[in-house]
Amino acid sequence: MSASMSGSGSAPCRFAHYFIICGIDNETGLEPDALAGENFDQSPLKRTFKSKVLAHYPENIECNPFDQDAVNMLCMPKGLSFRTQRDSQTPQFHSFIITREDGSRTYGFVHTFYEEVTSPQICSAMQTLHQMHQAEHNASAHNCPSASNSSSSSSSMDSLASSLDEVESPSSTSSSQGGRRSCGCSGEGYDSVRDTLYVSKAMCLITPMPFMHACKRFLSQIHRAVTSHQPPPLTLESYIYNILYEVPLPPPGRSLKFHGVYEPILCQRPGVGELPLADFPLGEAFRLLGVENLVQLFTCVLLEMQILLYSQDYQRLMVVAEGITTLLFPFQWQHVYVPILPASLLHFLDAPVPYLMGLQSKEGTDRSKLELPQEANLCFVDVDNHCIELPEDFPQFPNKAEFIQELSEVLLSFGLSPEGGKNSPEPAVSPQTSTLEKELKSTSLRELVDDKRNGNLGGEALDMLELLQGNPTLERLQALAKRTGVKVARLEALAAGQKAVGDEGIGGKSPVEEEELRNAKLNVQLREVFAARFATMFADYESFVIQNSPDLESWLTNREQMHNFDKASFLSDQPEPYLPFLSHFIETQMFATFIDNKIMSQWEEKEPLLRVFDGRIEKARLYNVRAPSLRSSVYQKCTFLKESAQAIEQRLRKIDHTAIHPHLLDMKIGQGKYQHGFFPKLQADVLATGPTNNKWSNRTCSTQRRSDRHRQQNEHLVLDNDLKEKYMQEARNLGKNLRQPKLSDLSPAVIAQTNWKFVEGLLKECKMKTKRMLVEKMGREAVELGHGEVNITGLEENTLIASLCDLLERIWSHGLQVKQGKSALWSHLLHYQGREEKNELLLESPVSNGQERRKPESSVGLPVLRVSVIQDMRHIQNMGEIKTDVGRARAWIRLSLEKKLLSQHLKQLLSNQALTKKLYKRYAFLRCEEEKEQFLFHLLSLNAVDYFCFTSVFTTIMIPYRAVIIPIKKLSNAMTTSNPWLCVSGELGDSGILQITKNVLEMTFDSAFRPHTHFSIAFKRQNLGKLTTVQLGHDNSGLLAKWLVDCVMVRNEITGHTYKFPCGRWLGKGVDDGSLERVLIGEFVVPCNDDEGGRGAKTPPLQRSPSQIRRISITSLTGRGNKPTTVQIQESIGEAVNNIIKHFHKPEKERGSLTVLLCGEGGLVWALEQFFHHGFRSARIFQKNVFVWDFYEKVVAFMENADQIGDLQEIPEPLSPNCESFCRYVNAINNMPRNIGKDGKFQLLVCLGARDRLLSQWLPLLADCPVITRMYEENALLRDKLTASSLVGVLETLNDFPITLETSFTKSVEL
Repeated sequence: MSASMSGSGSAPCRFAHYFIICGIDNETGLEPDALAGENFDQSPLKRTFKSKVLAHYPENIECNPFDQDAVNMLCMPKGLSFRTQRDSQTPQFHSFIITREDGSRTYGFVHTFYEEVTSPQICSAMQTLHQMHQAEHNASAHNCPSASNSSSSSSSMDSLASSLDEVESPSSTSSSQGGRRSCGCSGEGYDSVRDTLYVSKAMCLITPMPFMHACKRFLSQIHRAVTSHQPPPLTLESYIYNILYEVPLPPPGRSLKFHGVYEPILCQRPGVGELPLADFPLGEAFRLLGVENLVQLFTCVLLEMQILLYSQDYQRLMVVAEGITTLLFPFQWQHVYVPILPASLLHFLDAPVPYLMGLQSKEGTDRSKLELPQEANLCFVDVDNHCIELPEDFPQFPNKAEFIQELSEVLLSFGLSPEGGKNSPEPAVSPQTSTLEKELKSTSLRELVDDKRNGNLGGEALDMLELLQGNPTLERLQALAKRTGVKVARLEALAAGQKAVGDEGIGGKSPVEEEELRNAKLNVQLREVFAARFATMFADYESFVIQNSPDLESWLTNREQMHNFDKASFLSDQPEPYLPFLSHFIETQMFATFIDNKIMSQWEEKEPLLRVFDGRIEKARLYNVRAPSLRSSVYQKCTFLKESAQAIEQRLRKIDHTAIHPHLLDMKIGQGKYQHGFFPKLQADVLATGPTNNKWSNRTCSTQRRSDRHRQQNEHLVLDNDLKEKYMQEARNLGKNLRQPKLSDLSPAVIAQTNWKFVEGLLKECKMKTKRMLVEKMGREAVELGHGEVNITGLEENTLIASLCDLLERIWSHGLQVKQGKSALWSHLLHYQGREEKNELLLESPVSNGQERRKPESSVGLPVLRVSVIQDMRHIQNMGEIKTDVGRARAWIRLSLEKKLLSQHLKQLLSNQALTKKLYKRYAFLRCEEEKEQFLFHLLSLNAVDYFCFTSVFTTIMIPYRAVIIPIKKLSNAMTTSNPWLCVSGELGDSGILQITKNVLEMTFDSAFRPHTHFSIAFKRQNLGKLTTVQLGHDNSGLLAKWLVDCVMVRNEITGHTYKFPCGRWLGKGVDDGSLERVLIGEFVVPCNDDEGGRGAKTPPLQRSPSQIRRISITSLTGRGNKPTTVQIQESIGEAVNNIIKHFHKPEKERGSLTVLLCGEGGLVWALEQFFHHGFRSARIFQKNVFVWDFYEKVVAFMENADQIGDLQEIPEPLSPNCESFCRYVNAINNMPRNIGKDGKFQLLVCLGARDRLLSQWLPLLADCPVITRMYEENALLRDKLTASSLVGVLETLNDFPITLETSFTKSVEL
């Protein structure tokens, strides 16, 4: 059998796939490791040299091909390190992980120790290097204090590498101080005559599953056998062969015991319904970071931010990384995952994608000197100093305080401090050697071997047993002796002694085993708490999964266009406190993949994590009969803690399987020779192939063959296998960029290819994000018809915009030459601003190179608003509320998006190619011309919709406004001698009364040179939000007191948003309805885009009311002879009431203006006005207009005089309280000092009646009052009993809602 096929069928079921030795190659000698960021100013003992894979067994496995470069790099991430007898030579243990293209993982466990260098060539090479270094050091000491400080880095990645190498351990840092303590002096250096040289060597096991504790114990026992003064009971080949070929993976839900050199080793595997295997000690991760920090880090990982772990210790990096990803159950990290980033891969920190990486720090390195390529969306975790730096705008995990409390209780029950960090005690077993191992070292080898508690027998006895058991002739003799009743006493005693080992191991546990059991129980209990949170939050997720494909093929084909999850409905179903976190989380790739797996489970076997999670939810439903209780925001503690810990304890207390013992191998004479302190050269031919007659390997082979046949049959039934694989891979990789950097090939071509993948990924992500923003904002109908109701919640919109800000930061961080500040985008803008302002000074002109352009006039009267990148930057720089560069960049993006200038501004910024070349490397996204053009085009598409993402977020800033009052064009009507005033109201407040200087008419000319006059006022107020109403009035003084106003225009001078408040009526006594003050309702003016800004972005104007349904407007029917029909009037009232009800069914923060729904076009006041005008006898009496308010006043007069006249019997008795309230409200409105005119009074009465739930009670009064016969015709709707009563029913529905009115309506009304 060939080496490559050794047990290939059974390889997936073997405990370990490879055993590897890495170290120095005596033939090639010392090779400096250029990729590891070499610093030649260091002492040669501190430099890194290339390591090699010296041997690996077996040669290759089909299911897990051996990747020599990757394994070498991860076994010894820093390369070889040298020591002398003066330095510490404590062995180190660390783990690593290799993630393949398809996302599958294999684990590596490494035991690094120091071995004496015996090669004279290497010793003399080190001596020569040291002498050269000493000479250079002495020469440079005369010229400059430190050579390394003078060299400046040309790129951010180079500066990162140099900053990591800058600070060394105390022995080397003292070198720059001169005198006898310099590294060139005899006390610190290397002398081949005086010193013994040691070099690092690594033993590694590669396994398909993360059995960390078992591998750690096995490797440490192998190392003990090498360093022990007495040889091990068997050759090392026996133990390595045993773990490679004879130790199986434990079956799910079972435990396994196998034998190391000196002690048995236990491991267990969770059952099918349990949380998947996780052997890395979570307690250690909590001890290093503390509960609070770990929960914050966990939230960052869930939201797919960039995570950088930082520690001197590789194993700490691995423990935190694996611990945090383990806690994600049932979700899985979908992006770049490199828990240990080798020095040669530092350029990967430049990746513009979410990542989780671990970077080794050097002793004493200062965090402030660490120049990282991008930090806008980075979570930096300093593991050794127990601290964490979080990104800005960071939503908290739901029920965070209660969650932390529950985790703290679990930790305290195991004697761990929830604070973690420096206060927390070290775990009982130290990372290097357990207390038991120390005890064992002090015992003689003979006692160790003969104690019959470690799975081995004494030397001679063991050899005899092996010989007898392995001999078929003797076995037949023994069987014959048994049948005849003859006992072979010596052999039975030997066998019984070995059997007793197994039985005894079940009862008494060693301290190490007890510690492992304790860790396993703590692990599973902590994980159960996290899993329970997700089971509570996503208890009903299945109800929102959209499954609309008939088969897998059609689903995979259309995957990119499909909506798989009803996000809006899901969020509306969640408790309010969960929303900030959940709205971000359901946009992540890990959530999308989870939903994809759920949909695919219709056609293929459920993904294991999903199966376990669905089982949990089902179990929770059995306990909670009422489903709504699952959606409550009340914190529910985990109920599975005890039983999950018991399951593990049961497995480890009672061993289910024991593997074959290590045994003598058929080796050549003279091999397996033992030399104290040196790892022997192993016999390759013995370890290259496994046994052919192994019972369990044959069984697993046949099982594998059966499952392969079954899978192939299924694939032929569904669809062609290659096509399916292609679809599956594309579907699963949708939206993902690069899972894992390729470690084995670091040629410039491969690095360029990787960067090209990043560029493609960023462009694809931009396309998907902008498309999502458009579709969500406009709704599906809008995409097809060009219009539609707004159906996106403010929360979703905010999440999508935050996601766009993050994408732009990542694009601007890609390929940076030199990093400056935490925000790459803002840094670029500042460079641009500096250059432009310099040019302005040189040209002595406020406008340079056409950078500023005039925004087309949106209305007559308002001065032109200048638009430029610099102008918008200055607005942001003047906002004292924003303290950081990241915050300024996000504010600038939001402002540009709200102004529909984002694409144009970025195009302007990138038009300065000299600046872009200076700031970015050739491979950067911003220097790929074609992709950059497509990117700007995708952003341009966002101009098709209206965003208020700046106004709605920065609610406390001061904003300059300009208001213009435009009279009717006829000059005689435009002038007034009275003192006009104005009050502007918005969703966030009002401006207060603004006095306008009288008779200061401004004149402007339009494009046809027609003159226009207007009054103008500029004012600065705290952000008023979207503008809703304007109160306009004057004091009626002077001769020309009557004033005919066309409209009022108000503009936000930062965002450029303009609002028009139509009036078209007189203000003055004795004219129109006699009003001196009017409340005007605003409408947003859509700017007329020019060619550049609006190309391909035409859109219908923003609706005046967010809930208004597009249909035949009654306004169009009431003008010029088209009086509305009774049906249209009734429909308009129903519509107005429906819009108000819909308003209250939205989340409070997203409701918009109620004033528009009450008083705007199509609002309640307008609809009721139509109703009361129907059949109204409004002919002029003595040249005076009659208004509906006149009818109300007559009704009040009739009611108040009814007693004296004697007509009281006509009004039913129960209505008297309603009569009293109607009279009180009408009189209060008539008596207030404000002069709002008769139509204004009607509007106010309707609003107050709606607020105080009285409208439906007043209507029957008006319909039954005798005054109606004098003022309404016979066919009037008000006189139709049936219509009036149905209208009462419609208005009663408003009584369920708390209607509040703006102060501009209610001020001065005393009720």
